[in-house]
Amino acid sequence: MTKLQLSIAIGDYDRVRPIEDGRARIDGCEPVVMHLEPEEVFFRAFRQEAFDVCELSLSTFAIRAAAGDCPYVGVPVFPSRSFRHTAIYIRTDRGIKGPKDLKGRRIGTPEYQLTANVWARAILLDDHGVDPSHIRWVQGGQEEPGRIEKAGFQLPDGVHLEPAPEGKTLSGMLEAGEIDGLIAPRAPSCFKRGAANVGWLFPDPHAAAADWYRRTGIFPIMHLLGVKRTLVERHPWLPMALFKAFDQAKRLTLEALFDPAAPMVTLPFLDEHLRVVRDLMGDDYWPYGLEPNRQGLETFLEHHHRQGLSPRKLAADELFDPSVSERFRV
Repeated sequence: MTKLQLSIAIGDYDRVRPIEDGRARIDGCEPVVMHLEPEEVFFRAFRQEAFDVCELSLSTFAIRAAAGDCPYVGVPVFPSRSFRHTAIYIRTDRGIKGPKDLKGRRIGTPEYQLTANVWARAILLDDHGVDPSHIRWVQGGQEEPGRIEKAGFQLPDGVHLEPAPEGKTLSGMLEAGEIDGLIAPRAPSCFKRGAANVGWLFPDPHAAAADWYRRTGIFPIMHLLGVKRTLVERHPWLPMALFKAFDQAKRLTLEALFDPAAPMVTLPFLDEHLRVVRDLMGDDYWPYGLEPNRQGLETFLEHHHRQGLSPRKLAADELFDPSVSERFRV
């Protein structure tokens, strides 16, 4: 039987490697895996439909799903998740002592619609009463000038978004004091270099994120898995085959990670770190599937719509192929 060859573009994550090395097989398929940076995957996926299967920005996917023109069907596999209290950087010499002090400030954003930035703005609003309209947003390339938004959207009245000056980067502007802060999924180079007067908004973002998780139960989803819609129309069994394989790959990864005899990660005190995480979030702290993630997805989609990114409020069920929510019983 000839197997369906699939191009899969995804980051080099430990939870995906069993797909590549064959320990977790996709029924009926032969994967060709490409490890690419998320920015390249998203750009090529949404501009060129370049891959059969790939990780996708949750925010851009929601924009296209709400518009009814998304070329990919969602599978509730979440290769990237991250708490985003670490995503907010500030000038420490501007009297910004806490989130409320961001009101009236100029804050950079590589793209307004980035998933990480949606979550960061949700945290600022829900926990601290800082609405997007309270901030003057500056959009541009973080490390290279000229970055543009990947998807179109209509901002709500009162939200001010201006382009960065031509030839300037947000990291450079932050270091020079030309903006008061930056929200971005990647740390700006000026922060990594230890530039003067550049720091986190939350001095202890780990503690802030743990407190937020205790109150909300949400581990923010950044990326989901997408499969080309035209492929699903020809092979309706494919979304479930992908879900099963990626779920098995993740379970194999966690089993290896939890074995203290020979640590699988180059990190001292790994077992101690895992105990802290499991005490806070449980054994399956990186769940796949719709139901274990419904609360987080619905929260994200509510804020996504309120922030003007999706023209209508999506339901979490609308993101995924219906076949993945059905289960057989033995």
